[in-house]
Amino acid sequence: MGERTPDHFTFNIKAFRLFTGHQTNRTKLPKDIQAALPASDKKNLYYKDTPGEILRELWRRYIEAIEPLRRSGKLGAVHFQFAPWVVNNDDGRAHVEHCADVLEGFTLAAEFRHTSWFSEKAREATLAMERARGFVNVVVDEPNTAANSVPAIWETTNPNLALIRLHGRNHETWNIKGAAAASERFNYDYNEEELGVLASQILEISKTVVRTHVVFKNNFEDRDSAMPARSCKFSEETQLRSREKAKANDHLLPFY
Repeated sequence: MGERTPDHFTFNIKAFRLFTGHQTNRTKLPKDIQAALPASDKKNLYYKDTPGEILRELWRRYIEAIEPLRRSGKLGAVHFQFAPWVVNNDDGRAHVEHCADVLEGFTLAAEFRHTSWFSEKAREATLAMERARGFVNVVVDEPNTAANSVPAIWETTNPNLALIRLHGRNHETWNIKGAAAASERFNYDYNEEELGVLASQILEISKTVVRTHVVFKNNFEDRDSAMPARSCKFSEETQLRSREKAKANDHLLPFY
């Protein structure tokens, strides 16, 4: 990938779903790994139930796959979108720390999906952990309707990068049941007023870091075809507000 992209191009890579605590269908694993797994009548695998030697090999292969991007200078962050059941308890914190240990030397971003991480009581401790381990705190804009969502925490925890992820604000579909596709959760278009408010918040947070990445969720139906126009509109909005504040912001990059 690195050889086929411009020198300035940056990749943010999602961590493999098994590493983030999500259920993982055994058929998604390499054939030799499938064969090495203990026999089971369960189709899904979880990190906590996976033999240590299998986990070590999966991590080794993952690092081997992304290392060329890091060497080329095109790897932004490895994005850990932790499962909603990775909660803020001893086991949850230990797993987050474990991921940081395994990928020491990489820039990691943490996106939590359980409200316990950013409750009023836990917020400062979570941010402190992210700062101590070098995690980029992923600022998420999403519906706050249930335990599997977190508020937008406009704080940076790594001086090199801020990462903002815009999931949309469709409260009705966030936990939709019986959907034809998981992407139906993200059926939402930001209007100009919402983009304007976000632009101001993002410009403010960008003052504290070297680079800022803004990621639009675009996997619902034909949203991908509209996304370039929307991201251009957002970029124009940020540049306008940046000029109004007489501050250049060349390091703010919209992703989609």
